[in-house]
Amino acid sequence: MLKKRITKRRIGLIVLIILVVAGLLIWKYLTPYAPAEEAETALISSGGVTVEQNENWISFEPSITKGASIIFYPGALVKPEAYSPLAKGIAAAGHPFYIAKMPLNLAVTKGDAAEEIIRVHPKQSFVLGGHSLGGVMASRYAIEHADQLEGVFFLASYPDEKGSLRETTLSVLSVVGTEDQVIDRDSYNKGRSYLPDNTIYSSIVGGNHAQFGSYGPQKGDGKATISEEEQQNDTVRAMLDWLGNIR
Repeated sequence: MLKKRITKRRIGLIVLIILVVAGLLIWKYLTPYAPAEEAETALISSGGVTVEQNENWISFEPSITKGASIIFYPGALVKPEAYSPLAKGIAAAGHPFYIAKMPLNLAVTKGDAAEEIIRVHPKQSFVLGGHSLGGVMASRYAIEHADQLEGVFFLASYPDEKGSLRETTLSVLSVVGTEDQVIDRDSYNKGRSYLPDNTIYSSIVGGNHAQFGSYGPQKGDGKATISEEEQQNDTVRAMLDWLGNIR
């Protein structure tokens, strides 16, 4: 009887240890990249851009709107605030910018996040896109709701078969950094077959994966040979050139 009690206690202790270790591993895996100081600063309304937040998105509203609005899906395990410098730069040029907030900071948990943003802003036209996993999930939404959108953009990202835009008439932009070591190049090259022939491709020389946002170094990434500010300025220019051709 005593041996059985000891055995049960040992089993219980082992199970507890396993649960604790599993919990720590999950916690470590799901710990998001936090916004850097530059990103926190960009969340303050200034320069003709009003920044507001609700529980589902962060909005960057220009004082004068000059073109299509942007809906942005963040990369995996990156807090949405980390993209505020990019968002503010584009909003300052007259394009409202909405960064979707994702449960667990994973776009795969809320691929339809664009739906509510579009519904709440019925008079605006939209393009949709994202960084890394965010771009993948954005393309999946786009293929099912092409009539709601003018275009789709990918930052260090690509569509998969479920998000194939090949047969759509949407305008598409793809931007990657030459030093990006996070993106799967084989998947990226395969993803190009799911894009229309009129897709615009832009390569940022010296840019890496993480510097599309402002959250510090990312595990497994290449070392950028340009600054974060330079990479984001180049990205803003590429997106504005693309947006300028969307009517």
